[in-house]
Amino acid sequence: MLTFPPSVEIFLASKPVDMRKGFDGLMAIVRNDWKFDPYSGHLFCFVGKRLDRIKILFWDRGGFVIHYKRVERGRFVIPEVRSNRSSVSIEGPQLVMLLEGIDLSRVRRPRRWKPPQNRDHRSKDGSTRRPESDPRS
Repeated sequence: MLTFPPSVEIFLASKPVDMRKGFDGLMAIVRNDWKFDPYSGHLFCFVGKRLDRIKILFWDRGGFVIHYKRVERGRFVIPEVRSNRSSVSIEGPQLVMLLEGIDLSRVRRPRRWKPPQNRDHRSKDGSTRRPESDPRS
């Protein structure tokens, strides 16, 4: 499975793109249409008109890389974008599912766990106390 550090963002074109475009053509879309820095190290994904091809452009140590995939059966399903945005931000697991042909609109993600805002706990009388397992006690 592909994993990316949190600093890497993934952007997906909201509309199909001409798959004849190479490095310079895709970089021009990123820079001029999306207003992003193509040298940022982020991933920029483009799906073809027939939805059976995807190109992922990114900058890596002194050069651009294009990852190109064509599915022999089926199509990639682009998530719906509710505004007139030219790209949408997705997460690493979503990109993996997209590359596997999974329809992201049918996937349900459980709510993410978040740590409590306050580490101190209030007792029944309203006073603040630390949990017994807290080494700061």
